[in-house]
Amino acid sequence: MKKIIKYLVVTIIIVGGYMGLLQLHRQTTKPVVGILTMMHHPALDQIQKGVVAGLAAEGYHDGKNIKIEYQNANGDQSNLNTMASKLVNDKAKVTVGITTPACQALANATKDIPVVMGGVGDPIGAGLVKDEKQPGGNVTGVHGINPSAQQIALVKKFIPNLKTLGVIYTSSDPSSESQYKTMVKAAKQMHVNLKTYTIANSNELDQVSQTMLNKVDAVIVPSDNTIAGSMGTLVKNANAVNKPVFPSADTMVKDGGVATIGLSQDGQGFEAGKMAARILKGEKASTMPVNDYKHGEPVLNLKQAHKLGLKIPADFQQAAEQDGKVFR
Repeated sequence: MKKIIKYLVVTIIIVGGYMGLLQLHRQTTKPVVGILTMMHHPALDQIQKGVVAGLAAEGYHDGKNIKIEYQNANGDQSNLNTMASKLVNDKAKVTVGITTPACQALANATKDIPVVMGGVGDPIGAGLVKDEKQPGGNVTGVHGINPSAQQIALVKKFIPNLKTLGVIYTSSDPSSESQYKTMVKAAKQMHVNLKTYTIANSNELDQVSQTMLNKVDAVIVPSDNTIAGSMGTLVKNANAVNKPVFPSADTMVKDGGVATIGLSQDGQGFEAGKMAARILKGEKASTMPVNDYKHGEPVLNLKQAHKLGLKIPADFQQAAEQDGKVFR
């Protein structure tokens, strides 16, 4: 009898210890939020910081009650696929894709784990969702709608006698191509002669941009990840012939563009982070409408405008000073 009682006591202690460890594991294991980005450059970094800020605004802090796992593919598509699979294998509670290719890699890797788009230009065209109001699957997030008409109107304010406006973008970037199409439509409505140039990768930017700059009065650029990462090349060539570049992202203005009415990169990321937080709280991606982010802000590179001898529209500078950004 004593042996039986001793055995039962030992068994209870072992089982009790196991249950205690299991409970401790449950208490200390934090849900994983996976963030996957195509590459490193300032605009995408801003989105990533915005995602973290959006999560924090909803009470989720890395290392405290969530674990953020950040993956950067450094521009390699095969890395994207591998990293997306890793986030799935690590059982992320929700994932955030920064750039269209990152979102596509995540969507291809899982149909169960929610995927939040961190500012995608054309989610339907990219095959990420079928209906923005009722996504239905495991993908939702932020659709960044480029204010192309405002951007082209801004170019005309800076250059009233504009004859030919060059546009350059990466043909393999779905978001950039989508924004380019809105620029074509806006230019046609505003009777602006738009001359198109494309590159397949950053190695082509130097030669193609030099050819373009010899035939246009100014250049406009969509929010293009490849060109954003090589803005120094485009700006160097534009400065050599004293012609202005009007990008779509504030970070590209900071890197030598003249001005834009641009979507806030951190603003898009912030909204994506808040959507990820809603999923952590129990909402379903399938029933969360895509956020059509349209908030454009005036951005001015004062130093660059002065370098090119441009007359800055007074109302635009005032708006940038009060409600946007000014780089000096």
